[in-house]
Amino acid sequence: MICDTQHPHTGGSLHCAIVTLQGVLVIFASKKMATRVIRRIPVDILRIRGRPLSTSSTLRRLPKLASRSSRTARVAPLSFFVGGGVIASYLTLSQLNDPEIEDRHAETSSPPDDRDPSLPRFRLADIRKHDGSSSEPWVIYQDKVYDITEWVAAHPGGDVILRAAGGSIEPYWDIFSIHKAPHVREVLQQYLIGYIDVADLGADGRPTAESIEDPFINDPARDPRLITHTLKPRNAEPPNEELDRSFHTPNELFYVRHHMWVPFVEEGRVDQYALTIELPDGETKQYTLAELKERFPTQRVTAVLQCSGNRRNDMTRHAGKTNGLQWGVGAISNAEWEGVRLSDVLADAGLQTANTAPLHVQFTGLEAYGASIPLSKAVDPASDVLLAFGMNGKPLPRDHGFPLRAVVPGNVAARSVKWLSKIVVSDEESTSQWQRRDYKSFGPNEGPNPNWDRAPSIQEMPVTSAITGVWVGDCVRQGRVPWMGNSNNSLASNPSSASKIIDMAAVPNQRIGFTPKDSNSSTPCPTSTPANEPIALQGYAYSGGGRAITRVDVSLDGGLTWDQAELVKDCSSPSTPCYGSKSWSWTRWRYTGALPILSLPSSSAPSLPVAVKEDCEEGIFPRKEQQKRCTTLIVKATDEAYNTQPESHKGIYNVRGNLATAWHRVKICPKCTSGEGGVEGKGVTWNTGETYGCGFRKEAEEVREEMLRK
Repeated sequence: MICDTQHPHTGGSLHCAIVTLQGVLVIFASKKMATRVIRRIPVDILRIRGRPLSTSSTLRRLPKLASRSSRTARVAPLSFFVGGGVIASYLTLSQLNDPEIEDRHAETSSPPDDRDPSLPRFRLADIRKHDGSSSEPWVIYQDKVYDITEWVAAHPGGDVILRAAGGSIEPYWDIFSIHKAPHVREVLQQYLIGYIDVADLGADGRPTAESIEDPFINDPARDPRLITHTLKPRNAEPPNEELDRSFHTPNELFYVRHHMWVPFVEEGRVDQYALTIELPDGETKQYTLAELKERFPTQRVTAVLQCSGNRRNDMTRHAGKTNGLQWGVGAISNAEWEGVRLSDVLADAGLQTANTAPLHVQFTGLEAYGASIPLSKAVDPASDVLLAFGMNGKPLPRDHGFPLRAVVPGNVAARSVKWLSKIVVSDEESTSQWQRRDYKSFGPNEGPNPNWDRAPSIQEMPVTSAITGVWVGDCVRQGRVPWMGNSNNSLASNPSSASKIIDMAAVPNQRIGFTPKDSNSSTPCPTSTPANEPIALQGYAYSGGGRAITRVDVSLDGGLTWDQAELVKDCSSPSTPCYGSKSWSWTRWRYTGALPILSLPSSSAPSLPVAVKEDCEEGIFPRKEQQKRCTTLIVKATDEAYNTQPESHKGIYNVRGNLATAWHRVKICPKCTSGEGGVEGKGVTWNTGETYGCGFRKEAEEVREEMLRK
């Protein structure tokens, strides 16, 4: 056998190879030395485990034996032999005179090793052999060694992790910053097998830093208005004021969800870009992009794409810690897609749909992302599944799948694979991590290690809604709400004024929309807000599976009373017709009403103690000795099948934070302040941490900690 062992006195690393030679047990000091010496031995006397072997066979066996026993063996630092004979004596003397032994003895001056003595030590040279081509890939993190063989298949990034195999994973985590989270390190810890030998560690207790090529160097430029959650890979959502400003989300503001870098496809050769289709019998057919456009009718579909983690931040704040990007309400966008029907292409490729067996259509992208949908969805013309090459009247942007992507209307966006390169019709779902061990949801009690095989993959999305804009008081009275159509609407008549309503996410300590009153600076603040203080709200509602939104309910007092919002009829407008067999797009909604009377603390009044602040999702308000200073706005939607949203995130909580679809709540609070910006008198500033509008400011600290957490 071969072993990797620790010097019993110095802690330095030694290696050995135990070989039986004519009944004599010889322990070599290293695999390298064993190889060198064995080559000198006559073939007819060479045996391993009692069986005669050729020299080449013996050498092939050494690495496997070394791997099998290297973690546990512990032997004396020098070779010795049991029995006698010329050969054994010769081998022992060969080792004692070998310069490699002298090098290893020189390691006895290495610094002391006070790490866990129950785990073996590995030299960097041996770790490098476990690279991406090895059947047992290892990685280094800090001074530790991990065998990730079993993790590769479950890794959210697929076999991209093999880029780090044989070396340190830290340079990749510096690029893929999404990995710098406690739960990721907890996963890696499960695969710990030992430590790097102290002889290979620097003064800082770490191996020499490695430099790698940044795979994101060719990613496209992004719109600076996007709120970025991670830079590499880029994951970003539009700010609230841009999210549903128009029915079709502009391409540059469509939310960005990547697991890796953006593949580069040369525009000049895009017509030759090829898609391969494999049928259940193994037959394959290939289509270029030019052939897809020429041979099949072009179709348009107006459809939402929504991440399963949309509004995950809501679930985190109201129910418990979740793993994943802390999306606000913007991991959803609406677009008009152009392409060819998948059902037409599959039929042309020779797929026979008479087979009633449950089959699946697997999609694979250029960056190795994979997902699948049921074949029944793929071949149903009414499902409008597209192989898309256009978006909002333009070629697909690189961030959104250029030159070809799948668009699966009504389903979670994870199934609409970008940079589509291959389609396989199979009797099983995609075997990718993203299909088997991600994009699923579990019960609140199932914790971070659920039974992934038990839960079905998320396909059609449940009903959801969100508030994206709020205007209060003089903002409404003066017609400063963009969609109210008031002749005094300063935003409609003065576009430059509209641009001043900005997202305050990264702008601390600013207020907008100061509303002066008929008073001077010495006039006391009123004790409450005016009766019938007007308010205007806007937002979106959406349900998967092509189910239309039929009602949106709004509450201005935390759910005590309700009213219905107006549904915007975008699909009926000649400028924004909806394409497709079903209702695949979102429904924008608008609402105007009057706020309840609230107490109005002065600018010098202290903030409410934490212990008595309201929990807006549980409906718990301040104690009796505290006056009610805030109110909670709520929206919930109902679709044509009478599906509606759950009241609380606690009942649908899951550690992954998927399908956060509970009632959306926004707490607003008034405050009396002195004149600002040269304005005389006192006025009311309305504050909220989750939306925008005239008279509001972002609570920058909450935004930094929650929405922009990287």
